[in-house]
Amino acid sequence: QTKTGIALLYDEVSENAYDIRLKLTKEVLTIQKQDVVCVSGSDHSANHRTVTLRRQPVGGLGLSIKGGAEHKVPVVISKIFKDQAAEQTGMLFIGDAIIQVNGINVESATHEEVVHLLRNAGDEVTITVQYLREAPSFLKLPLGSPGPPSDHSSGTSSPLFDSGLHLNGNSTNTAPSSPSSPIANEPKYEKRWLDTLSVPLLMARISRYKTGTDKLRSNAFEVLALDGVSTGILQFYTAQESADWLRAMSTNISDLTLQNMKMANKCCSPSDQVIHMGWVNERLEGTDSSQLYKFKFLALKGSSFYIFSTPPVSTLDWVRAEKIYNLCEVLFKIHKLWLADDCWLQANLYLGIHQDFDLEDQRPYCFSVMVGHGKSHYFNVELGSELAVWEKSFQRAIFLEVQRTGSKTYMCSWQGDTLCFTVDFALGFTCFDSKTKNVLWRFKFSQLKGSSDDGKTRVKLLFQNLDTKQIETKELEFQDLTAVLHCIHSFIAAKVASVDPVFIDSQSIARRYMYSN
Repeated sequence: QTKTGIALLYDEVSENAYDIRLKLTKEVLTIQKQDVVCVSGSDHSANHRTVTLRRQPVGGLGLSIKGGAEHKVPVVISKIFKDQAAEQTGMLFIGDAIIQVNGINVESATHEEVVHLLRNAGDEVTITVQYLREAPSFLKLPLGSPGPPSDHSSGTSSPLFDSGLHLNGNSTNTAPSSPSSPIANEPKYEKRWLDTLSVPLLMARISRYKTGTDKLRSNAFEVLALDGVSTGILQFYTAQESADWLRAMSTNISDLTLQNMKMANKCCSPSDQVIHMGWVNERLEGTDSSQLYKFKFLALKGSSFYIFSTPPVSTLDWVRAEKIYNLCEVLFKIHKLWLADDCWLQANLYLGIHQDFDLEDQRPYCFSVMVGHGKSHYFNVELGSELAVWEKSFQRAIFLEVQRTGSKTYMCSWQGDTLCFTVDFALGFTCFDSKTKNVLWRFKFSQLKGSSDDGKTRVKLLFQNLDTKQIETKELEFQDLTAVLHCIHSFIAAKVASVDPVFIDSQSIARRYMYSN
């Protein structure tokens, strides 16, 4: 199914916006601009058309103009009146920039100069025009046909002067002149929407933020293809339109990613399947309050969580990831959600999310992935629905890895002894001597009643003795304590999920948020 609609293409350098038409299919987003094309007759270039107008006693030249050098735009035809001189030529269109009048170049002339020239040019006026494909939106030129009728551009009057040249000029001839009309063998022209850029949506990414800032664009975003080609900034007339297009494009990108994953998984063993992948923004380490973000491509595959700067296209690309972490040793955490008109703080209070560290940025839909040695990666996505998918995908990938692995053993020490600590999906926790392999203690997951750590290497685990009901404290030291704590968390969560899958779903912050919305 193809979605089409009118939007604006915003140029950040000139700060002008131009009318465009968007055409969205399952695989491609196409940007179209209006142009005048030669549809029959001699194959003239439609770039420059020279037309002779005969001024009529009633209606004059039959057109109005806008713009001028004082507005940093050429003078353009803004209206063409029905059944009058300009329309009868069949060669003039709204949006045509006037380049010459009776051989005089007017490209850098002011509005008044062109009006004066046209009004005093006699009964026969020869003008050379070129269609202005990127007419700034402030000219408010009606789009006209083809395409859906749009009252966006013509509903309000332009701040620029709109001079009607349908009045009589200084005509020396009082006899009615024959009307301007196309000659039989002259070329015929039509205004059409032409494809100017096609952006493939496979592995494409969307950004709603102004480059290098936390400022959301108002009703606007840009789409970037895998090869970095950008649509430019697409601006919409209403928030609803912007949201509809954003959702439609995101859905198509997600569907293509899913297809791509299925293809990739055909070549992978059952234990090395891609669970989910997609673009996110990562907050850069050590950035100041301006909060710089960079696009990153994340993937959950087999036993690992991957961070890429560009998506993996071939099998070889998987070893080129910037970072690779074992899924048992990471902790996924949602940080921020926004309702349409709500602030994230109220949402946090309502959902009982505890803020661990000060987050100065203004982006909604944030999550972090905490990794070994107390480090973490902080990410942001464009839509709440994406956040829910990442949350569910991390849960699923971690549970699958725990069930596949079955157990993980870590070297540790206590009071000078080198020990081994095992987390086992079936047995729970076991501590044994690394040399003799003698088991020192063993507890089930259900016996773990609490824990505390020094944030560096040492942890206290509090277990309840099943016979005495007394709490027993076991202290251990690990080289990478964070990884061990995340592993314990992963195994317990997977154990709960295997016993009560509904409970895990009920804990989903992002999905609960979406449904309440």
